[in-house]
Amino acid sequence: METKISILIPVHNKIDLTKKCLLNLHQQIKSFDNKIHYHIIIIDDGSTDLTSQWIQEHYPDVTVLQGDGNLWWSGAVNMGAQFAIKELNSDYVLLWNNDIHAAHDFFTVLADLIDKTDKNIIIGSKIFCDPEFKTVWSMGGNFDPFTGKLNMTGYFKKDRTEWQEPVEADWLPGMGTLIPQAVVEKTGYWDALRFPQYYGDTDFTYRAKLNGFKNMVFPQLKIINDVANSGIKRIDKFSEIFTALTSVKSLHNIKKNILFYKLYAKSNKAYFTLIENYFFFFGGFIKRKIKSVFSRTGIILTILSLLNTL
Repeated sequence: METKISILIPVHNKIDLTKKCLLNLHQQIKSFDNKIHYHIIIIDDGSTDLTSQWIQEHYPDVTVLQGDGNLWWSGAVNMGAQFAIKELNSDYVLLWNNDIHAAHDFFTVLADLIDKTDKNIIIGSKIFCDPEFKTVWSMGGNFDPFTGKLNMTGYFKKDRTEWQEPVEADWLPGMGTLIPQAVVEKTGYWDALRFPQYYGDTDFTYRAKLNGFKNMVFPQLKIINDVANSGIKRIDKFSEIFTALTSVKSLHNIKKNILFYKLYAKSNKAYFTLIENYFFFFGGFIKRKIKSVFSRTGIILTILSLLNTL
């Protein structure tokens, strides 16, 4: 019996990334014959760079769903997942981004894992942030509801021996993650109202775990993530702090962080960890500003010293 997998790719502009992504996917999907049928679904959330038109012209087999520009990540995934499950009767949805690149054997390995893996398991990928597959970006993440410790395993660290075997995680990121239909039916869809962007993937896969499913990362499933396209970058100006604390695109959004802990924390200690995280956020910013001031001061003193020697 043929297995149906829908690959969900939310996009908003950045057509060049989408072109590379679709080329990579089609080369891999068409390169081998098996019992899996892949259907690519692009959720175009209000792009203004003719993304939809280009896809329909060059990849007519790709389904393009239209958003109004307000879906964000979770809303776009919901739209794609609902179409995949209700209209296509897909057995799985595979979360994808237009800024990731799969290793040459990704879909061969995935097909083998599907044959061997229980359908109560969400299959996660080992995500790298360099083209040589040497620096890890994610091996899944962990959350301790009592201490409040929330982290992503391997974040920007060199690959190591302990990450060569499958590991169970508390949550998985929203790329290279294969989710069985049964998980969505029991867990529900992504929480687009409370977590439209960040925490959307964390919340869904953690909820799935609480509903009795497992999140497993298989290191033989390798993808590369272009981290340059991920959210708001490091804060270096006072004027950027408010944006970092309130923007939907920001991992430091204080409202979303508090909401996640309110939903899943099981002790007051967890909130102290959250406060500590913001202490380090502000402390890191202040430290960079002080270093910048001393650096400029040092340059000025050097120039004055040179002038005095003339």
